[in-house]
Amino acid sequence: MIRPLLLSALLVSPAFAQGGALAQETGPATLSIELNALEQTGDACRLVFVARNGLAQDIAGLVIEAVAFDAAGGVARIALFDFAQLPAGVPRVRQFDLPQIPCDSIGSLLVNGVLSCEGPAACAAALTFSSRTDVELLG
Repeated sequence: MIRPLLLSALLVSPAFAQGGALAQETGPATLSIELNALEQTGDACRLVFVARNGLAQDIAGLVIEAVAFDAAGGVARIALFDFAQLPAGVPRVRQFDLPQIPCDSIGSLLVNGVLSCEGPAACAAALTFSSRTDVELLG
């Protein structure tokens, strides 16, 4: 009787392990925007973003309103960033220039709102924001 129970446990365990792994992998789908780099280009600060569409459908267009704050917390610039098309499962790099703004003067960046998100109904609600730079990206 010990052997059939042991065999039964061994046969069932991989199914449970696989089911647990699948449950961990399938969390809520997100549309992530990461501030990846800042580059000074002449008198403009170039913001480089990596967008990852983890939703099941393509995004036909995404436009956000962003506010750049200086180190003292004052508003330095308000801008619209058009991320254009974001295919599902494919990362995209987008860059935007803020004219007459030195990169080292930007203290933080706020996503003030989503002007349009052309895709699934929950597109805007699925947005998450992060930063790899010293400039905090708030959403």
